[in-house]
Amino acid sequence: MNDWLAGPCRVPDQTAADAAAARQATLTKPPGSLGRLEALAVHLAGLQGSARPNAARVRIAVFAADHGVAAEGISAFPQAVTGEMLRNFARGGAAIAVLARELQATLEVVNLGTVNDPGEIPGVRRHVIAASTANFCTGPAMTEAKLEAALAAGVASAADAVATGTDIYVGGEMGIGNTTAAAALACALLGESPVTLTGAGTGLDAAGVARKASVIARALDLHADADTPRERLRRLGGFEIAALAGAFIAAAQRGLPVLVDGFIASVAALAAVALRPDVRPWLIFAHRSQERGHARVLEALGADPLLDLHLRLGEASGAAVAVPLLRMACALHGSMATFAEAGVSEA
Repeated sequence: MNDWLAGPCRVPDQTAADAAAARQATLTKPPGSLGRLEALAVHLAGLQGSARPNAARVRIAVFAADHGVAAEGISAFPQAVTGEMLRNFARGGAAIAVLARELQATLEVVNLGTVNDPGEIPGVRRHVIAASTANFCTGPAMTEAKLEAALAAGVASAADAVATGTDIYVGGEMGIGNTTAAAALACALLGESPVTLTGAGTGLDAAGVARKASVIARALDLHADADTPRERLRRLGGFEIAALAGAFIAAAQRGLPVLVDGFIASVAALAAVALRPDVRPWLIFAHRSQERGHARVLEALGADPLLDLHLRLGEASGAAVAVPLLRMACALHGSMATFAEAGVSEA
């Protein structure tokens, strides 16, 4: 059942990275003067196996799902919002839909299960697992079969991205209650306290955050015997978090660079790396979210995000905003003249 997970991730192409670094040294600028844009181009060169990397063809996949833990009153918004947002994505009214249009990126929206199922929506792929996960305060969030189905949804998305010639894969999520699931899973994977990682999510006040941390503490106590990353993901995660983890692993296995969004996507990345450590080189972290636990998750992953714009929306919106940086890094790297071409004297 889990044969795909045993497959190794691709090893970045050091020859291509070295060639890109050598090209950087010949461009008409002082060495290192373009800072992280230079390093980003070299990194992408190694991932794409090309001395001149590209970020033109971007695939954004947004996985939507509901969470049983919403019954504990951990969100400022009703659970019906998840299903309603699926329609908004399809109509083009959501932030990520606007950003995808501006980027001329492919936007894939996947319905993994909502409590108010909107049915067939043009532009939304149905991969419904259940109406929601179970309430992890009373039992595991997912059965083994449901976890496998969620992971498989992510694998299918990444595989399709590779088949259609994608340069950069971006994963996003939507689901009322998913910051609670992400914080609980991060606590379990990192051995952290809920007080440290629990944030406001959709806009909780201080009392709401405290209640949310208490709910997570109860769940961690209940599932304290979960002793593997996969079991922690099964018991405390969400369908969309598992789908993202599956997509990140599958992308790395196929040699597709991943641009990681905010807190929830980073927790999915944390789970993916816990399941397969060789995923890590394929992950580029887009931004530092305002959600409280994100800094600690980034630290655990050794990640230095590209942006810090005080974002906390999710939906892959922060990653989408970072795509132009990747494109500019590639354009500068590929199109600037060398000293020899420009007839400019070198130092």
